[in-house]
Amino acid sequence: MSSYFESFIDYVTVRNPNQPEYLQAVREVTEDIIPYMEANAVDLIDAKLLERISEPERVISFRVVWMDDDNNVQVNRGYRVQMNSALGPYKGGLRFSPTVDLSVLKFLAFEQTFKNSLTGLPLGAGKGGADFDPKGKSDNEIMRFCQSFMTELFRHIGADTDVPAGDIGVGEREIGYLFGQYKRLRNNFTGVLTGKGPAWGGSFIRPEATGFGLLYFVERMFYETQNTLKGKTVAISGAGNVAYYAALKAISLGAKVVTISNSNGTIYDEHGFSQEKLDYVNTLKRNLEAYTTRFPAEYHEGKKPWQFACDIALPCATQNELDEQDVRQLLKNGCICIAEGANMPCTELAVKAILKSKILYAPGKAANAGGVAVSGLEMSQNRVGQQWTADKVDGKLKKIMQEIHDTCVHYGKDKNGVINYLKGANIGGFVKVATAMKAQGFV
Repeated sequence: MSSYFESFIDYVTVRNPNQPEYLQAVREVTEDIIPYMEANAVDLIDAKLLERISEPERVISFRVVWMDDDNNVQVNRGYRVQMNSALGPYKGGLRFSPTVDLSVLKFLAFEQTFKNSLTGLPLGAGKGGADFDPKGKSDNEIMRFCQSFMTELFRHIGADTDVPAGDIGVGEREIGYLFGQYKRLRNNFTGVLTGKGPAWGGSFIRPEATGFGLLYFVERMFYETQNTLKGKTVAISGAGNVAYYAALKAISLGAKVVTISNSNGTIYDEHGFSQEKLDYVNTLKRNLEAYTTRFPAEYHEGKKPWQFACDIALPCATQNELDEQDVRQLLKNGCICIAEGANMPCTELAVKAILKSKILYAPGKAANAGGVAVSGLEMSQNRVGQQWTADKVDGKLKKIMQEIHDTCVHYGKDKNGVINYLKGANIGGFVKVATAMKAQGFV
């Protein structure tokens, strides 16, 4: 790597101590961007564009005080990282989880900058959330927390300023409570949040979008190599929305899904999941082991899905869930494609091992962009006061994912015709943001 890369990483490390997830994301992106800048756009180095793009435009931290059902006062910490507005209003989800801290949110917001750029939609990048755990809380407790959270956040967001969405721990229920409180405070019914219910300004296909988009991207990758998803075996991690809809779409495209997992363990169903089986998994909450009492399958406590033979691995749970050892096991078992449904689910060493192996690899900033793409389409529908049909939204989603794929190919294909999708996504996402930032001056 060049001296500029080394000095830049030193600069970011000093400015962001004790933020490992954020530094991991910055290193991954700049390893591809800096050689591109040095070869094609030296003036961007002189303008310190990377130093600017890696610094959030605004970081908001606030106290969230609420009362639980036992009338005990609880205190949480809320955040909003407004990362980059070069292409449009800040856009990115809210995450409610005990794992939320500034490092996690900055890494997500930084990744969001390139992901949103790749969609081709006018979207800036942001991310937010709180160290609040919705698991085990009553509906009333979640409502009170959401109302307290929005009572602070509302002054920093708006339909043309910052449009949050859902993420881990924030689904349609939480978006509803947040939206209701915003409406109460502003007396304004506007598209300030996405992921709303279809009956009150939401878009069809939004819950399905990330999982569906992931498979549309993988389908395009296989098409590029004159291959097909039909007959392929798929291992999926996670048991939430992304995993569920990725599994459904994979099945509809002719693949066989054999795993679903959570942090406690993995279900392995060698016969393959069906929609009936997936719907049953959704009723189990944390107790996946109960699946084996209804269907012939194995439950492996404390195990990841990556030990089982598969053609395609789809990590759809959380960051850094798939490590270098998992990659070696997948390769040994004949895996030919790893595509990220979650944000940065592969560790730094895992990514290097995947790239070295030359199998197909779809990075999250490209492959899981379907969620934010449909959020952008929801914003468009809100602006014109329309609601498009599910088929229309799904068609637009598929087209966006195909265009993201083609952008990755354009910037990631070498002179021998080998495609590095990570390089293509990083450079393809960067070019548009860099062009806009350069045009808008030193701001």
